[in-house]
Amino acid sequence: MLKKLGIMLEMIKFKYTVFALPFAFMGAFLAARGIPSFTVFAWVTLAMVGARTAAMTFNRIVDYRFDAANPRTRQRAIPAGDVSMIESWLMVIVSSLLFFLACRMLNPLALIIAPFALSLTFIYSLTKRFTWLCHLVLGVALAISPLGGWVAVAGSLSDYPWVLSLGVLFWVAGFDCIYACLDAEFDRKAGLYSMPASLGRTNAFRLAVFFHLLAFILFTLTGYQQGLGVVYYIGIVVTGGALFYQHLVVNPKDLSRIQASFFSMNGFIALTLFIATWISLLLESS
Repeated sequence: MLKKLGIMLEMIKFKYTVFALPFAFMGAFLAARGIPSFTVFAWVTLAMVGARTAAMTFNRIVDYRFDAANPRTRQRAIPAGDVSMIESWLMVIVSSLLFFLACRMLNPLALIIAPFALSLTFIYSLTKRFTWLCHLVLGVALAISPLGGWVAVAGSLSDYPWVLSLGVLFWVAGFDCIYACLDAEFDRKAGLYSMPASLGRTNAFRLAVFFHLLAFILFTLTGYQQGLGVVYYIGIVVTGGALFYQHLVVNPKDLSRIQASFFSMNGFIALTLFIATWISLLLESS
């Protein structure tokens, strides 16, 4: 069973929960102007784990035929036969129930928002079939993370910094657009839509640069709007460097270092912004 669990966690790239979780914490810490209660912190963590697990497993289920036909992805757990459809659907159900339970334990507004948030993550998995705007849809889905963290603490959307969610939206759209370049040719042949498949890799990279510039500006505005201190802006500078590095090491003609760009740098960016926010709030209250 432990081996099966390991395969399933690898199937959904569980370790990359780090992309969205720090932003949920960031929203919670901003709402609390410091560290929220341990109970809220724990339920936010469980809610994020449940939502992402359900969304990623659903994505693997609905895309398994494409994954099986794509040389890059045919060894994923479902097309390779390591995880059955029944096991996968069970994982979606259990993790969805965990998400709703966590939202129920937080507050009424969190539970009201929960169906919309989870549905949006499921819908994203289908958008590649009919629009190259799928990367922006994924951005919207992950942009709910800081909003959810804020609602978990505040119980309302009053004074929520919407620029933070917009920053997450364009940050995600940018790196997902770059990552989609790996499958541009396959997507085009399979009749799937993505910016690289529809617009070409070069134009997709240009849009990714534009999205990341917007994200940088919006993350900076978040600090200004929330009255965060110099430590946050140090984090912003580091974030800008990490965004620049992604576009430095990967280009439309050379995708060989895309793993470093997509996984290492984006996890680093999320953690940097959260830690910079946390330290800034700690200094504010001292």
